Amino acid sequence: MPFTSLGLSPSLLIALSDQKYQAPFPIQIQAIPAILNRKDVLGIAPTGSGKTAGYVLPILMNLQGNTSTKNRHVNVLVLVPTRELSVQVGEVFNIFSKYLPQKIKTMAVYGGVSINPQLMGMQGVNVLVATPGRLLELIDSNAVHLSQIDTLVLDEADKMLNLGFAEEMNKIFALLPIKRQNLLFSATLSDDVNNINQVLLRKPLVIKIEEEILNINLISQIGYFVSEENKGPLLRYLIRQKNIKQVLVFASSVYKADNISDKLRKNGIDAMAIHSKKSQGARTEALSKFKSGKLRVLVATDLMARGIDIKNLPHVINYELPRSPKDYIHRIGRTGRAESPGEAISFISPDDQHHFKIIQKKMGKWVTMIDSEGIDLF
Repeated sequence: MPFTSLGLSPSLLIALSDQKYQAPFPIQIQAIPAILNRKDVLGIAPTGSGKTAGYVLPILMNLQGNTSTKNRHVNVLVLVPTRELSVQVGEVFNIFSKYLPQKIKTMAVYGGVSINPQLMGMQGVNVLVATPGRLLELIDSNAVHLSQIDTLVLDEADKMLNLGFAEEMNKIFALLPIKRQNLLFSATLSDDVNNINQVLLRKPLVIKIEEEILNINLISQIGYFVSEENKGPLLRYLIRQKNIKQVLVFASSVYKADNISDKLRKNGIDAMAIHSKKSQGARTEALSKFKSGKLRVLVATDLMARGIDIKNLPHVINYELPRSPKDYIHRIGRTGRAESPGEAISFISPDDQHHFKIIQKKMGKWVTMIDSEGIDLF
C-alpha cells in the first residue's frame, strides 16, 4: 500500500519523497487514517517501527486551518521521557511540515538547559514536544497554556511511567480540556500503560505490532564468549578487524559507558559516551556527530538510546547485556531498520550465559556463538 492511499496531502507526500520513504510501515497504515478521522489511538509497537511518522503526518494535516489564534496556547502537546527524544520528535515535525501551505511552528522543551530561551521561544508555537518536568516549569511561568490543546500524544509511555513521571503527568492532565484527541504510543503494553489507557482514551483504535516480525529477521546476530577483562580488547579488535565505521555500544551504567569510551580513545578509536550525567551540550554534540557519521563509536545507556534514531545504522554491540529480553530486542532494533540489514554483536561473560539463553528463548531465535579464546586480541 503506498502513502498516496492514506489520505495525506500533496505537501506531505512531497516531504515523504524527500526523506526517501518508499512505503508505509504497518503501524502507519492503521494509525494515519484513524488520526486523520480524529479517533483516539493506542499504538503498541517497538522502537524503529515508524510510529513517530505515524502520528506526526496526520497531526500536521489536521492542523492545517485549525491552529489557535491565541498566543502561547498550543494546539498539540507531545509528552516524551527524555531530552533526546523531544529533540528527535521535534525534528520529525519540522521535516514533514516543510512544504505545508500553512506554516506550523514546533518547539521541543526539556530540562538540563536554561529555561530562558524556551520561555522566549514559546511565541506562536503550535506543536509543543516536552518532557513533563520542564513543561510544568513553563506553565508555572505562564509561558504556555494548555486550554486549547486539540491533540495529546504520549510517546514511549512505557518508559515514562516506569521512570516515575505519573505524578507530573497527572498535574498536566488536569490542565487539559476534556474534549481532545488522545494518542498513546508504547513499546510494550504494561499494566501502567493499560491503566492510563483506560483513563485517557475514548473508544481507541488499538494497534499492536509484533517486534520479531519487524526487526529480528533483518538483523544478523553474533555472540562472543569472553571474559570480563577481555571485553575491551575484543571491542577494539572487532571495530578494527571488521572496519566498523559507525557502531552504537550499549553499557549498563554511566560509569561503564565513560570507561568504555575513554579506553577506546586512548587506543586511537574515536568514541564518545552519552548518558544522564552528561551536560545537555555534551549529549547534543555526541548525538549530532554520531548521526552525521563524524563519530565512529557512541557508547550509550538504555535510557539515552531512546533518542537515537538513525536510518541504516550498521552495527550495535551489547558490551553488557540488558536486564530483560524486551530491552535486548529494543537495543538490537536500533539496527536492521527501514528494511536495511544490520549486525548485532553481544559479549557474553561466564556470568551472562544463563541469562543470554533466557533472552534467546524469549526472542525465539538462537544466536551464533564464537569463543573469543581462539582470537589473538593483543
